[in-house]
Amino acid sequence: MPTLTTSAPHAAAAPLRIGPHTVAPPVVLAPMAGITNAPFRTLCRSFAGGESKDGASGGKGLFVSEMITTRALVERNEKTMQLIHFDATETPRSIQLYGVDPVTVGKAVRMIAEEDLADHIDLNFGCPVPKVTRKGGGSALPYKRNLLRAIVREAVTGAGDLPVTMKMRKGLDDGHLTYLDAGRIAVEEGVTAIALHGRTTAQHYGGTADWDAIARLKEHVPEIPVLGNGDIWSAEDALRMVRETGCDGVVVGRGCLGRPWLFADLVAAFEGRTDSFVRPTLREVADVMVRHATLLGEWIGDEARGVIDFRKHVAWYLKGFAVGSEMRKRLAITSSLEALRAGLDELDLDQPWPAGADGPRGRTSGNNRVVLPDGWLKDPYDCAGVGADAELDTSGG
Repeated sequence: MPTLTTSAPHAAAAPLRIGPHTVAPPVVLAPMAGITNAPFRTLCRSFAGGESKDGASGGKGLFVSEMITTRALVERNEKTMQLIHFDATETPRSIQLYGVDPVTVGKAVRMIAEEDLADHIDLNFGCPVPKVTRKGGGSALPYKRNLLRAIVREAVTGAGDLPVTMKMRKGLDDGHLTYLDAGRIAVEEGVTAIALHGRTTAQHYGGTADWDAIARLKEHVPEIPVLGNGDIWSAEDALRMVRETGCDGVVVGRGCLGRPWLFADLVAAFEGRTDSFVRPTLREVADVMVRHATLLGEWIGDEARGVIDFRKHVAWYLKGFAVGSEMRKRLAITSSLEALRAGLDELDLDQPWPAGADGPRGRTSGNNRVVLPDGWLKDPYDCAGVGADAELDTSGG
């Protein structure tokens, strides 16, 4: 892909330690439901370095699976068992778990450890979706400090030698912040690292991420690494976050939607290289799109289903390019690789990378009313159980 030389060198970043694993550069692909499956991880890793001629790549950084619910894992749900499949080149193998019941979380973690299903476990306490928070799950759960502690304790105990990390938000809203208490609980219970999305549940993905909160958490829990998440749309954003907050690494989610080559930029930036950042032409973007759809079809075992699953990525890949609305709609309803390629070939593929194409993508809604169970706010230490229906397959946070 074509590149654009950066204007000034940056000092190479220190590697991130997560238990026995060294993550260098300190860059993590955020778990995103329906997105960070094995094909997308393969694509991102290929840009992160080490790709061989056959497409295999270990990749530099850490690439986490999409969110796995602990109940579905313990029950060995067929879809869930497919989601936890890792390519032989993925190392370390990283699974994010979402659970609301300490006993079930403990069973899931012990299953992973005993059956050698992964090398690292991340706990999700960041999901802001109302259908989850209204049941006390996701980003609502850290408000109940004792329940949070019980879940983390079961996970760390069950994991044995596997490192356990956790991802969370600032709190429910600006009047109910939980991240400092949650960070201290994590340290006390043996969590290896913490990632903080600098938004509250009420913000969802809207507004601006509060990087100052990331800095405060870093000061509050100096014992373990703190990773920052939120509003990283470019490698320059990632470097600025580390510089301004003192965090030990970054977690990138929506910034890589339709931009898997962002990991090439991140590796270059954190390694202090001045060679260049990727700025693909539309032709090269089209090639990546076809490859992404192909990988999905191979993973699912059905080309049509793979292309259909790819449809949600089309708008993200084409953002900023001069592509008419009718063609965008047509590409978003294709169901074969041949039709996808044919449609892309009708575009002006010589278009250079468009200015201003690195902005926000994905969900941006904010200022939402936080939906919680009745009486949830009365006692932040009440360890009342959360209903099993809070455990839904929805995105990370």
